[in-house]
Amino acid sequence: MEPFERLTSALIPILYNDIDTDQIIPAIYLKVTGKEGLAEGLFARWRYLPDGSPNPDFPLNQARYQGRRILLAGDNFGCGSSREHAPWALMAWNIRAVISTSFADIFRNNALKNGLLPVQVDRQTHARLVDLVEREVRSNGDPQDPVWAVTIDLASQTLSLPDGSQAQFPIEAFHKTCLLKGLDSLGYLLGFSAQIEAYERSDRAYPYGVKRYDFA
Repeated sequence: MEPFERLTSALIPILYNDIDTDQIIPAIYLKVTGKEGLAEGLFARWRYLPDGSPNPDFPLNQARYQGRRILLAGDNFGCGSSREHAPWALMAWNIRAVISTSFADIFRNNALKNGLLPVQVDRQTHARLVDLVEREVRSNGDPQDPVWAVTIDLASQTLSLPDGSQAQFPIEAFHKTCLLKGLDSLGYLLGFSAQIEAYERSDRAYPYGVKRYDFA
């Protein structure tokens, strides 16, 4: 898993509330057990018109938003079913972080386990981010201009806006450590291999599982 330390990117705005996992990746794409091809299904019901052609009004189909790695969503992102394919599909599109005012718990946990960072911000910060993307569209300027980019620093748990303002976001210590080191849960446990082996060697010295003590 790619370590997550610091990410600077302009935003992909999909500003709906209650985006559920069936919208993120429709059930028809859940037949696969791997992650290949999931980018094609990301937001498929919104990305494609009934005839199968790309919807020109949807951000993921617009040239301006190509290559960006941070999604700005509305409230309660990732609600609905527990499908792990949702963060897989976002990561397949090269999205590495989602900003929202709240996340569904199961989606949040699935995202963190797969290297996708959910950045929960207060409503005032979210409003400033919405204003930022709206000003970008109105300006019709260069989409690569750094004036539209925000920076997420995981070590300090800060989101920095182009105007210099910052907001803190919460993350559990375990998940923060895993993301910074690029580890999944198994990789984290394997980091304690030496201690585990030492314990096993010690335990094998007592074949009946009971240690004998000298109380004299």
